[in-house]
Amino acid sequence: MSRVSDPHLGRTVVAADEIQERVAALGKEITHDYGDDPPLLVGVLKGAFVFMSDLARAIDLPVEFDFMAVSSYGAATRTSGVVRILMDLDVELTGRHVLIVEDIVDSGLTLAYLRRNLAARGPASLEVCTLLLKEGLQRDDPDLRYVGFRIPPAFVVGYGLDVVERYRNLPYVAEYTGHLPE
Repeated sequence: MSRVSDPHLGRTVVAADEIQERVAALGKEITHDYGDDPPLLVGVLKGAFVFMSDLARAIDLPVEFDFMAVSSYGAATRTSGVVRILMDLDVELTGRHVLIVEDIVDSGLTLAYLRRNLAARGPASLEVCTLLLKEGLQRDDPDLRYVGFRIPPAFVVGYGLDVVERYRNLPYVAEYTGHLPE
């Protein structure tokens, strides 16, 4: 799907080559930081699956994967304020190094809930790697260890991010200029 053929896609926020370069750098940084203690990568579905796939291949350690599905949005584009776990992890976290992999940190509400939930399970460490951080929307400092890109507070799609399940397969991140569902 090309940007030219879709009138709902605005300016490119992060180009495909910039994403690949930054993911490679994050992979090297994570490899260095974890050394002999490979982390368990916990992907937050659905948005993080593209980023996590590329990130895992950029980490030169024998990482393991698991996934959670959480929601504070439903089909809307603004958080409801209530976070729900739709799918939980299959693995035990006690004593393990855990790296939460997020596509985007917006208000920080979902991430704060997720951190509290996972910290209660006794991991050796709990850190976050997010592809995108929307600037100026968090009430508290989200204390993110790894951030791919800081972006303005626009609604974006691509590279795993969607609007009503569309645009996840774009290799770049773009502003969505079409009608947003409430």
